Amino acid sequence: MKKVILGTLVIVALSISFVSCRDTADKAKDAAEQAGEAVEATGEDLKEVGEDAMDAAGEVIDTATEATSDAVDSVKETGEEVMDDAKEVGKDVKDATDDAAKKVSEKSKEVEDAVKN
Repeated sequence: MKKVILGTLVIVALSISFVSCRDTADKAKDAAEQAGEAVEATGEDLKEVGEDAMDAAGEVIDTATEATSDAVDSVKETGEEVMDDAKEVGKDVKDATDDAAKKVSEKSKEVEDAVKN
């Protein structure tokens, strides 16, 4: 009778350990699946962050390109305005010099005529 009771206890103990091992294996499998899903979700999040960073970098480059283009246009316009102003000043100086030379010439004729008379 002892053998039957001991045999039954051994069978019960083995049954419990097999059930426990199977439960543990199922839990480990579930944990592995959850870890895989978490890694996959993290990868997708990193991909989105990378895409957002690339988009932001593209916008920064576009903005910098536009600002540089605007600056070049502004410098070009300013240069053209300076050249136009310089031409006008040069023309005014030439006209003033011509007028002064003409007046000097007239005065020298007057002085020459006055000396002759």
